[in-house]
Amino acid sequence: MPFEVYVPKSKQADNKPRPIVKLSKTSIVLNKISRQKLKATHLELAFDPEKRMIRIRPTKAENEAALEIRKTKVCAKGFFSNFGIDKQGKFEARYDEQENALYVEL
Repeated sequence: MPFEVYVPKSKQADNKPRPIVKLSKTSIVLNKISRQKLKATHLELAFDPEKRMIRIRPTKAENEAALEIRKTKVCAKGFFSNFGIDKQGKFEARYDEQENALYVEL
C-alpha cells in the first residue's frame, strides 16, 4: 500500500479563504467570506431539486421571499421542510459575480 504525505492546511498552496455555508437542522450559517460577497441584510433562498443545489442571493426587505440575516445566520427551517432538504454540514459555495449569488451543491 503506497504512503500518502500529509500537508497541513496552513501550508497548502491553494489556501485562500473560500465562501462556506453551513447547513443545520433549522438554519443556514454564512462564513465571513460569504457575507462579504453578498453584502446584504436580507436574502432570498431558492432550490433546484434536479441539480440538488441551493441558491442564496441578496434581496430587498420588502420582497415577500426575504429572510433576514441575524449576525451570521438565516432561519431556514421552513425552506428545508418545503423542499425536503435534510443534508447537514459545511459546504463550499460557488460565488457567481454576475448574479451576485452563492450556489451550494448538496
